[in-house]
This record gives sequence, structure tokens and C-alpha cells, in this order.
Amino acid sequence: MPNVDVRDINNNKVEEMSLSDRVFTGEVRPDIMHTVVMMQLANRRRGTASTKNRGEVSGGGRKPWRQKGTGRARAGSNTSPIWKRGGVAFGPRPRDYSYSVPKKIRKAALRSALSLKLGQDKLLIIKGLSLEQIKTREMVNVMENLNVESGLLIIKGENEVIEKSARNIPGLKVLRSGGLNVYDLLRYEKVLILQEAVPIIEGVLSR
Repeated sequence: MPNVDVRDINNNKVEEMSLSDRVFTGEVRPDIMHTVVMMQLANRRRGTASTKNRGEVSGGGRKPWRQKGTGRARAGSNTSPIWKRGGVAFGPRPRDYSYSVPKKIRKAALRSALSLKLGQDKLLIIKGLSLEQIKTREMVNVMENLNVESGLLIIKGENEVIEKSARNIPGLKVLRSGGLNVYDLLRYEKVLILQEAVPIIEGVLSR
């Protein structure tokens, strides 16, 4: 089991903690992480882009002119895609882009991302992060003490004070342990995990 330093909000080492080999020192699999990230991005797409086809635009009642004898091309409707203000032939339609990958793959990708961050010395275990009130300045001070400009802070569960204190800080995102995902782990330079959230993450990803 790897032993990592546990730091307080002043960036002082207060103790050491052993992490799960299976969760934090597994094989780094870029292919699996890429698969899961692509799934996450696809699931975020709204898929609401839409255009009107020739049956949905206004007009099209009568034939614009007779079939023969005018010297012009044959036309049956002014809603034709080649006409101005006509319908769109092959435009986008509302659709669902979401899909799923097996749960085992998603867990393997999370273990891979955590192992990558630990291997790069960009994973910090934090103890004693508690704010008395919702105060952005206090959270900024904590991040400055920890030398974090771009970070993902993982907390155990709902914590209104921490979540609201961090929501207006560029480069910092607070995530509950139940919402841990590969995209955010890779997007931010450093990953900060509160000590009490580690057993929950290990319990879920060890199975």
C-alpha cells in the first residue's frame, strides 16, 4: 500500500495515510480513460439542434406555374430545398447522443485516473478543511497555502459551506465523492481529497 502525506489547510504534514493498491496504484490505461471521457461528453450533449424540412416550412399549396411551356424549370412547390425560404434537405434533427459503457470499464477508468494523479504527485490528501461561514476569501487562502491554481476538491458528501465558498473561484471545482468522474479528474491539474472521503472512494472502486 502506498503511504502518502496528509496535510492540513496550511500545507503542513500532520500524518501519513495508507491508500489502497487496487485503487491508487493500478495500471494507467489511457484507452479506457478516453472511452469513458468520450461517453461523458456525449451524454452532456443536448441534441436539440433542429431545422424544418419541406413539409414543415410555410407555403407549398399550389404549383408555382404550369408544367410545360414557360421556359422555366419544372416546379411543384415553393417549399423545395433549392428555393429561397424552402425547407432544409438533410439538416439536423433532435436526437439523443447518450450511450453507456459497462460499469467495470467506468470503475477501471476511475482507478486509472487516480493512479495517474498519484504517480504524478498531483494528488493531495487534506485533513481538517472546515470553514465557519460561507466565505470565498477563506477558500482562496486555503488554495494559496496548498499551491493549487487548478484543482478538483473531493469531499465526502454535502457541505454547503465548502461548496458555496468555492463556486466562484476560477480553476477550482468541488465534487462530492459520489460524483467522482474521469473527465474532472483529468481536467484539473491537482486532485485534493478530504481524508474522510478516501474510505468511501476505496470502498466503491475496490469492488
